[in-house]
This record gives sequence, structure tokens and C-alpha cells, in this order.
Amino acid sequence: MPAGNRLLAPILLDGAVASQMINQGIDPFRDRLSRDIRNDLSESLLTCLTQRQLTAAQAVAARYLTNDPAPCYAAYIHDRLDRYARFLAMVAGGPADVVWQGLALWDLGLFFEVHEILEQAWLRSCGADKIFLQALIRAAGVYIKRECGFYDAAAKMAAKAIPVLAANRHRLAVYTDPKRLLTALDSATEKPPLLLS
Repeated sequence: MPAGNRLLAPILLDGAVASQMINQGIDPFRDRLSRDIRNDLSESLLTCLTQRQLTAAQAVAARYLTNDPAPCYAAYIHDRLDRYARFLAMVAGGPADVVWQGLALWDLGLFFEVHEILEQAWLRSCGADKIFLQALIRAAGVYIKRECGFYDAAAKMAAKAIPVLAANRHRLAVYTDPKRLLTALDSATEKPPLLLS
């Protein structure tokens, strides 16, 4: 196997071990390398989505993996590549609807990437569409904050998202059961619900 491909070979770990490694040391709010890896990979996902292939994310991953990062960073990178590949497979068979794409990312636990994808549409929108997209971005932000232990910030973000999403139940109902999302956002302990399943 060529050296470049070895870098992208998945790390085979027990699920619990992989999860622990990914969560230990990866803190984009306090660690610059974590933030850079997360941001660069998530930005590359926009290109992957346009091109319908993983090449852009693989290039970003290779750039970081070449430097032989700590195991937590490598596990995070491989995990993201795996989930990005699953997202692209979902998109290949799904609608070209940005909200649907955001919810597909949500179901894969890619909350920062939900923000990245929806933000592009939010920047081009106005009026009720802009407010609805902002509420979905904030809903994803709730789980980004919770993952890093920022529960007060998550609660404040949820308080801003919930009324808008509640007022737009009809828009959410096209994709998911609005009550499932609203209940989870309102609960500080509720795990993120699957929205397209």
C-alpha cells in the first residue's frame, strides 16, 4: 500500500475505545489543533458535497495525518472520514434539499457540519427562511456545546432555537416529528434524537 494510502487506512478499534479516544483530547474550544482539524475537515465537506466524492476531506486528513498526530486526533480524523463517506452515500440517494442534508448530518452526529452546511444557505436566505435556518443551526449548536460540557451555553442556545422551531413545526414536519426535536432541546440530559429515521 502506498504511504499516502496507509495514512488514510482506518484505525480498527473497539467502539467504546474509539469513542473514548475521540473524546479525550479533542476540544475545539480550548485546543487550537482540535479546532483547526475540525474546521478544516468540516469546510472540506462543502467541496465533498459539491463534487459528490470524499477527495477534499481525504486531502485535509492526509495533511494532518502526515504529521503523526496524537492518537485522539488520528481517531477523530478517521471517524470524520467514515461519517463523511456515509453522509455522501445518503446524499446520493436523497433530495438536494439543504435542510434534509443538514438533518442527515445531524443523524450522523455531525453537529458542527450541520452548522457548516446550513450556514451557506442561511447566508443566501432572507426573512422567515433565514430565521428557520438560524434556529436549526442553533439546535445543532446545542449539541456542540453539550459535547464539550458547556451546559449553560447550550441551554441559552436551546432557549433561542425552541420558540422559532416550535413556530415552524409545519416546516419541520416535512422532515421529522417536530416534537422529538423540541423535547430533546428542552431537556438538558436528552441525547440528540435521530431526525430522519
